[in-house]
Amino acid sequence: MKDKLVTQQRMRTQAGRAEDGLGPNTDIGNRLRALYGAVQDEGVPEQLLDLLEKLDSAEQAHKSKNSPRDGE
Repeated sequence: MKDKLVTQQRMRTQAGRAEDGLGPNTDIGNRLRALYGAVQDEGVPEQLLDLLEKLDSAEQAHKSKNSPRDGE
C-alpha cells in the first residue's frame, strides 16, 4: 500500500514539473535558444583577435627562451 502511494506521488510530481512552464519548449526556452544562437553568430572582435595573437607570440618567445639548449 505504501509503495502505491509513493508511486502516485511521484507521478503527480512529474506531471507538475511538465506543467510548471519551464519545459524545453516553453516561451522562455525558445527565447534562450534564440539568444544563444544570436551570440554564436556574432563574430569575434578584432581587438580580441589581436590580443590573442600577441599572447601566442609572447608564449612562443617565452618557450623558446626557456627551452633547454642542445649540448648543455
